[in-house]
Amino acid sequence: MTGKTTLINALPPAAQAATAMAQRHGNRPDALLEILHDLQHEEGFIAEAALPALAKALNLSRAEVHGVVTFYHEFRRAPAGRHVVKVCRAEACQSMGGRALEAAIRKSLQIGFGETTSDGAITLEAVYCLGNCALSPAIMVDEKLIGRVDARKFEAIATELRA
Repeated sequence: MTGKTTLINALPPAAQAATAMAQRHGNRPDALLEILHDLQHEEGFIAEAALPALAKALNLSRAEVHGVVTFYHEFRRAPAGRHVVKVCRAEACQSMGGRALEAAIRKSLQIGFGETTSDGAITLEAVYCLGNCALSPAIMVDEKLIGRVDARKFEAIATELRA
């Protein structure tokens, strides 16, 4: 075992994963977004302990890494639920009843955007275009795009997700 491996193994698991991911990308600071996407895909979210580890591996400040993670809404800072529901908040969906749908979804799930239901089943996220304007209002459930959603249709979807 090398000294470098020993040091990595002494880190918290999230920092170990971040350090290993940075190494896979050649510890290149210009690969930060790619690293963050891959890390979230692998770990499910970007843990707080990953930030200083990435900063050190990429020779960036912790503030620079934190700024990127918090700027992009796609990065989660906590584990998501078993299912992720993304609600389109773009103008086309808003004009077709999107605000009423948002309210119905928040009421049904009893959570706000960026939160997860108490049973861990569903995380609710806001997005600003799903590219499904012709079938608005639209949502995405676990990478599946669903159009013409209303409160009743969402209730059926939520029931299925919780099953």
